[in-house]
Parts: sequence; structure tokens; C-alpha cells
Amino acid sequence: MRAGIKMKVDLERFFHKCACGKEHSISVKEIYIEPGAVKRIPEVIKGYKNPVIVTDSKILASTKEALSSLYETIETSVIPGTEIHADDYFTEIAQNVIRKDADILIAVGAGTIHDLTRYTAYKRNIQFISVPTAASVDGFVSVVAAMTWKGMKKTLPAVAPIYVFADTDIFGNAPMRLTASGISDLMGKYTALLDWRAGHIVTGEYICEEIYDLEFEAVHQVEAVLSKIKDGERESMEKLMYALLLSGLAMQMIGNSRSASGAEHHISHLLEMCIINEPIDALHGEKVSVGLILVLEYYEKIKEAIKADKCRVIDGRGFETELLKDTFGKKGKYQEVLDENNPNIMEELDLSKLREKLPDIARELDKLPASKEMRLKLSQAGCITTLKELGISDELKDLILKLSPYVRRRLTLMRIAKNLKLES
Repeated sequence: MRAGIKMKVDLERFFHKCACGKEHSISVKEIYIEPGAVKRIPEVIKGYKNPVIVTDSKILASTKEALSSLYETIETSVIPGTEIHADDYFTEIAQNVIRKDADILIAVGAGTIHDLTRYTAYKRNIQFISVPTAASVDGFVSVVAAMTWKGMKKTLPAVAPIYVFADTDIFGNAPMRLTASGISDLMGKYTALLDWRAGHIVTGEYICEEIYDLEFEAVHQVEAVLSKIKDGERESMEKLMYALLLSGLAMQMIGNSRSASGAEHHISHLLEMCIINEPIDALHGEKVSVGLILVLEYYEKIKEAIKADKCRVIDGRGFETELLKDTFGKKGKYQEVLDENNPNIMEELDLSKLREKLPDIARELDKLPASKEMRLKLSQAGCITTLKELGISDELKDLILKLSPYVRRRLTLMRIAKNLKLES
């Protein structure tokens, strides 16, 4: 996609019978990434009686001029609060604030507003339109809502937007912190894809090579223009937005977040749940960024141990009950974490096959960027890369690595590694 030339993203290529055996499809009708994209909205909502914009006070203030014509003609529901979160509390608020007879919602904002909107649309069985105000996350076109529900991080059913109007004049002027968050979320696909591949290698889990390659290429393309994004170069900003939307479309194509969320996101979720840390003021991508570096560092140790024949397979398939009681239990979440992990995904793991496949895993690990190199690139792009920058002690690192695989019932190399003993 070239900025200013191909204004509408070609979605036809996402509808086909794939070599993986599945018939891929997406629910998004059209995606526009261009200056002035929001000017197209009045035309597409002509057939609706009660369209409603959903936003928050901060976004409303920052987009008041750029979206003045929309705010003047379309009813706007503003989610109250200085710090909005995608959780059960603000979901209830959204349900009350958004008029009951709305027949289509227009999400104006970043990840949180989109999650609240897509979940509300799902509960009411209506459609919504996406207006991303920052290239900050990959969830704009997701079919699920990432929520903190009663203290536990959950993926709840939701709906994808039917249209995306990514206006460069809006997201291109977003605070750099938000853009850096989007960069980090995208770079996290390195370890997410490795985890998907590892699950496939050791259990035969389904994997789609086309989607895998699609995600990998998107990451590489953005990685090549990080300095231009940092400088605010518009075409590179559009490439970032395109890559983030592409990641979301990949999730639509397989019906879940497997291609985009792995061990790095599980660390992010753990920190959001505040099981071992105090609440932190950090964006989703910032937590993913730190998670990515921690995972890359640990996976390097695994790779080195395998290659040096110092990696032994042990039986670590059971739950670390005492550890979970001493951490999740102290926050009243012990039963919740057991429920999340039931049935135990490690039961799918054949230890003899794991032992046999260690060289294959090492070869996949060779494809990952070096942790030091990635930390430098992210830092130069304005991204957070350390626990200290999040306000979390480095002393918690080992505990974070031990606990994070339990926040999702998903087979990652981090979870598999509970069956690996790395000898010094």
C-alpha cells in the first residue's frame, strides 16, 4: 500500500480457500487509510436511523476540530472518567451511556474505546464503524474484546467493524507515546509467531502458513521504517497502521488471536491483573514491549541450552499449585486461574516428542531477533523496554516469567519450558 495512492485496502485477497484447508473470510467490508478518510463516514451511514459516536472526553477534546462536522451531526456518547479501562466496570457504564435504540456505533479512539464499543455492539446485535485515533494497537478489527473481567484478563466475544476509516490527519498527529505503543504491539508478533510455531511442532496444533507469513512480513516492513515513524513521516505512519490492521485481519481469518498474542502478551496481562505488582500507568503496547524483551532474553537461554546439549526434558505438566496459591490466591483469584487453565493444556504435550523436537525448536528460535538488538531498536523508536520504566522492580522478573504462562490457556514456549531444565 502506498500512501495517497491506494486509498482503499484491497480485502479480496483475504477471501479464499487456503492451503491450510480452511476457508478464510473477514467481516470488514472496507478499510481506508488516507488523509481525510473520515469524510467518507456520512455516506456509509445514510441508511441508519440512530448512529451514535462512542468516545471519551480526552479523545473528544483532541479531535474536536478534525471531527467537528461529525460531532455536530451525529449523537455522541462520551464515556466518563479520566482513565478509561476495558473492564466490567466501564462496560456497564458504556451500556448505560449509549442510547438503547442506537442501530450502529462509531468508535472514535484507540484500543480501549474500541473494545468497549465492539462488546456493546455484540451484546446489542448491531454493527460498528472504526475510527482509530492513533496507530497504538492491533485490535481495531478484532472479533474479540480484551477485557479485565472481575480481576482476570479475559477474551470476550465481540464483533469486528464493518468499516475502518483510518484518517492520517488524525492518527498521524497522535502523541508519540501512543504510536510507540503500536510499534511495540506489532514487534511483539515475533515471539507470538514463535509460540504458535512451537505449539505446532510439539503437538501438531493447527497453523496456517499463509497467515504466519502475512504477519511476519508486516512486522519486517514496519521494522525497516522505525526511524521514519519516529520522525512522523506520514507514509511510514500509514505503513504502521496498515500492519496493525493486517494483524487484526489475520486474527479474523483464523477466528482467534493465536497469530498475534503469545508469551509477551501473557506478561502484559499479568501486569494488568496486578497479581504481584501495584497498578501501573502504562499503555498496552508498553507492557507488551517489556514482555517481548523478557521473552526474547529467556528464549535465547533455551536456544543456547539446546544447541549446547544442556537442555533436559522433565515432567512439568502439572500445575505449580503452591506458587499459584501464594500469588493468585492472595488476590482471591486462585479458583479463577484454575478455571482459566481447565482442562490443562499441558496434557496435550508428549514429553518424548518434545525431546525429539528440541532441534526443530532451536531452528525456529534462530529466526528471532537478538534481545539486545530489539531493545535498541525499540528504544530508538521511543518505546519502553524495561520493567524499571514501568515502575516495577527487576527482582520480580523471575516470578513474572513463572506466573505469566498461567494467565491464558494457550501453549507457548514459555509454558512448554516448564518441562525443560537448562543446565549451566
